[in-house]
Amino acid sequence: MGAIVVCGGGVVGLSAATMLARDGHQVTVLEADPGGVAATPGEAWGSWPRRGVAQFRQPHSLFPRFRQVCDEELPGMTERLLAAGCASVDPVGWLPPSLPDRRPRPGDEAFRFVTGRRPVIESVIATAAQEQPGVVVRRGVRVTGLTGGPSAIPGVPHVAGVRTAGGEEFPADLVVDAMGRRSRAAELLRALGAREPYTEAEDCGFAYYSRFYTGPARPVLRAPPLVSVGSISLLTIEGDNDTWSVSVYSSSCDAPVKALRDAECFTRLVKACPLQAHWLDGRPITDVLPMAGVLDRYRRFVVNGHPVVTGLAAVGDAWACTNPSAGRGLSVGIVHAQLLRWTVRSHLDDPASFARAWDEGTERTVAPFYRNQIRADRARLAEMTALREGRAWSPTGSIMNRLAAAAFHDADLFRALLETAMCLALPQAVIERPGIRGKIEQSDHRVPRPAPGPDRRELLQLLAA
Repeated sequence: MGAIVVCGGGVVGLSAATMLARDGHQVTVLEADPGGVAATPGEAWGSWPRRGVAQFRQPHSLFPRFRQVCDEELPGMTERLLAAGCASVDPVGWLPPSLPDRRPRPGDEAFRFVTGRRPVIESVIATAAQEQPGVVVRRGVRVTGLTGGPSAIPGVPHVAGVRTAGGEEFPADLVVDAMGRRSRAAELLRALGAREPYTEAEDCGFAYYSRFYTGPARPVLRAPPLVSVGSISLLTIEGDNDTWSVSVYSSSCDAPVKALRDAECFTRLVKACPLQAHWLDGRPITDVLPMAGVLDRYRRFVVNGHPVVTGLAAVGDAWACTNPSAGRGLSVGIVHAQLLRWTVRSHLDDPASFARAWDEGTERTVAPFYRNQIRADRARLAEMTALREGRAWSPTGSIMNRLAAAAFHDADLFRALLETAMCLALPQAVIERPGIRGKIEQSDHRVPRPAPGPDRRELLQLLAA
């Protein structure tokens, strides 16, 4: 068994720490934000300061894949989330009206999941981590450096621990970077003398406007959570303890949409969208929360077949992060944490082997989620831009676009599409299943009707009123 230091005490870092401790490792979690874990869902939402997570009070989702990994690796976590008031969601309830076969099927239970507001989710997972033998969580401790050790690969630096702002050193057989979107791993590696990891980064080009509500009952589902309405998209997410959120997002270049920071303007626009208007039937518990400048970033720590460092593993958003509208960040992150547990089991005692196995597993298991999301973001942004500029737009004839259109008329294809949206399977794997591609080819490729809501002219009128 080894000594492992996890830098970052968010959902993914704490989940990874708990999994590793259950295998007998001694795990120390170092979290830069001070303060203890909130004791109740109300305290978590209202008074837990987590300034290190910019999107802490923005909407989040936990998809079926998150629940699946919890049930496999962290038994009892789903029940803890439910006990804290998190919502149980059945996405098969979103069957489109155009679908002729609406009967439930064996296996539909795999689509069910539990979700809630990020502070409540994190407080549940943090409490479980603190109760786990073998896990020590230190809050208010900022990692400022990596300590080196004997090289496992000639010429490649080896991370043997971390140094904190207070001057403490924590030796480790493995250091896990779970510091999220704001990870400073590349800077710390440069100070250690390591080569730069391969990095891709771009602004995804979206701006978000979100508001949270509460009421005696959560809204009835009349549409999928994410719906495109011309040059804007609407995201409706159930939360915990009879709360929910409504988000509108657009291109960050769409200047008139900035008016949505005003609560009256936000309400006026959402009321004009028939499938989402009833989500306003509650009491607002926040102002409109804007967010922009969200960076898509991907890092790879094996370059041209050679590790840039050993003894370090970046997990979740510290490895790669994307536009949050699809809600996949925490779900892909916990899949990555599960992969970390499996890789540590086989390779912890061989840092060179670990570095290569971790890279190969990451590229095979979670990198496709990143690539798929980047392609989807670019396509949606191009569509928003065309509609904003008054140019004609039609979707490409890609196999995924054809699946999305055919899914509105075929129950098998609808479930296949749902699997890809809920992170249960990669589109590449779903398309190659027996019969799926044939069904897509045989469909009449009818384009689904646009979601009801304002066109561009009406949108501008609503924003300017």
